[in-house]
Amino acid sequence: MKIIPSTAPELPSSGLHLFHFGTSSCSQKLRIALRMKGVSWTGHIVDLSAHENYGADFLALNPRGMVPVLVLDGAVHVESNDILMLLEERFPEPCLFPAPQREEISALLAEEDALHHDLRRLSFRFVHGRSGTTKTPELMRAYREGGPTDAKKEAEIAFYERLAETGLDEETCSASAERFRAAFDRFEARLADHPFLIGDQLTVIDIAWFVYAYRLTAGGYPLKELHPRIHAWFEARREMPGWEEEVALPPVVVERAAAALARDRAKGSTLAALLGAPGSG
Repeated sequence: MKIIPSTAPELPSSGLHLFHFGTSSCSQKLRIALRMKGVSWTGHIVDLSAHENYGADFLALNPRGMVPVLVLDGAVHVESNDILMLLEERFPEPCLFPAPQREEISALLAEEDALHHDLRRLSFRFVHGRSGTTKTPELMRAYREGGPTDAKKEAEIAFYERLAETGLDEETCSASAERFRAAFDRFEARLADHPFLIGDQLTVIDIAWFVYAYRLTAGGYPLKELHPRIHAWFEARREMPGWEEEVALPPVVVERAAAALARDRAKGSTLAALLGAPGSG
């Protein structure tokens, strides 16, 4: 999808510019792909923790209020998976979307995108150690009114409104965790015969799920206990040049996750316990 906003500040007319944030999983996925393709780019940080994505300037750029946003030769592109396809067309080497698997990759990226709110729930609860939202009603009002609304934006608004109303209870987190477990189980079976998630060649699916696996294990997901082949694949991907650098959590978040894990262990409510992993009782 491409958006040409009429109210955005003046945008660079040439080059590749990426509006992103360090711990945004979609930004991480895109940065790894850019690194693999050896593409040079100019970065513009949008601080999600300070809600800069809900500011008037950014909403003029992308009314959905989400990162990453790619500005390529003056044209604005949103949605990380669409951007990945655009980059594949513009910079085809190394190939991350093999032609024989293009249809399957598209379906798997749609599945990955559908799990984004589940990742967010588990990140909030087990990495950041909170079960509510930091977004005030005033902030959400500015978001809603800051430009046109579509189904994606409505889904974001609904997510945060529900979070404000109900928080993150054990049932909700358990459902999100089980959806990831089911997806990992499917990849686990495929890794019995191949070195990469969908075959003998590394693809964008390996990048996408490396990002998810890193975040989930930071929250205590028992990857080694539940999915040993995925764990071995994950450890091998961590050795890829620059991959872990792009997903590493800042020290303050690492400390927050450690504190959350200590609290959850004391209560017997870790993510591993939620999944009934061996040795988590």
